[in-house]
Amino acid sequence: QNHHLFQPMLYQVATAALSPSDIASPIRSILRDQRNADVLLGDVTEVLPQERKIRFGDGSTIGYDYLFVATGTRHSYFGHDDWEMLAPGLKNLEDAEEIRRRVLLSFERAERETDPVRRHAHLTFVVVGGGPTGVEVAGALAEIRSYALRRDFRHIDPRDATVMLLEGGPRILPGYPPELSERAKYELRRIGVEVREETMVTDVRPGSVSAAGWTIPTQTVVWAAGNVASSLTRSLGAPLDRAGRVEVEPDCTVPGHPEIFVLGDAAAFRDERMGLLPGICPVAIQMGRYAAQAVMGDLKNRPRRPFTYWDKGQLAVIGRGHAVADIWHLHFGGFLAWLVWIFVHIFFLIGFRNRVIVLLEWGWSYFTYQRGAR
Repeated sequence: QNHHLFQPMLYQVATAALSPSDIASPIRSILRDQRNADVLLGDVTEVLPQERKIRFGDGSTIGYDYLFVATGTRHSYFGHDDWEMLAPGLKNLEDAEEIRRRVLLSFERAERETDPVRRHAHLTFVVVGGGPTGVEVAGALAEIRSYALRRDFRHIDPRDATVMLLEGGPRILPGYPPELSERAKYELRRIGVEVREETMVTDVRPGSVSAAGWTIPTQTVVWAAGNVASSLTRSLGAPLDRAGRVEVEPDCTVPGHPEIFVLGDAAAFRDERMGLLPGICPVAIQMGRYAAQAVMGDLKNRPRRPFTYWDKGQLAVIGRGHAVADIWHLHFGGFLAWLVWIFVHIFFLIGFRNRVIVLLEWGWSYFTYQRGAR
């Protein structure tokens, strides 16, 4: 792909709050003033560590002195890859556009459907996975139902739509403190989301989802239940964890290859204080800066220090004016957490244009209850 994507706001494209170009920027444009950087578009299929080369899909190779592998993750279906066509995940712009298309067309098909049972299936939206992505998608779908589409149909009432969030574990937002998980569940239920915990999905078929012994008629399923690392990590010859991530050394490198750094979601880095670091943006950003400094240190013959992660906390938005925040030792939610979420996400967006447009879109949506990317 030719663009950098700000993944934390990808769910807003999937729920018609933002357009794809609002959260993506061309990589060539980002690096055009960095004269010592070349950008090549291609599919890397294999890393050849012994030869210090990478191989592209067309068979060509290119050598390297240092290699940074930051290929991220894709959604995992836990051995049921056939579910992907029926329950798309949310990892890139194509995923987001497909989910948006399915959500909006479900309302359109319900408008034409005369059979109440089939209409109910069109108006039932199931989100699988209670992590931050699942919580954010479920909250946004509830807002679309209650506000953006409320007066646009003649034969259905969009407010009759059902939004369900299914989590296989004992609580949603398992990476957050328990009190924030409870608050998030309360807020989701307050805006009309059915939250089902300890509800493991066992089957996904055309027109239905099976979970915890019962069948849910639905035509729209969003998958947010698991991640697996890029298959490229297998060619590194390094130990991998269950999700296919490379178990890196304290300096974020592949064991035995100090010239190969694995960063972000592709790395399984175990911190002495926090254990396995989560796959979130702050981890990837800090790893990237550390790796650059490590290489500059090598060129000056300075010994490498182990990577240390500064935990800045995490945020999850639930809906209009509501979010939960786990920042240092502060655990809070509500409108203040929502304002913090807005500031942080605007700050980390790449490009002045994107920041201005997103801020204007959010302001328009907040005061008019409309979604501008339908």
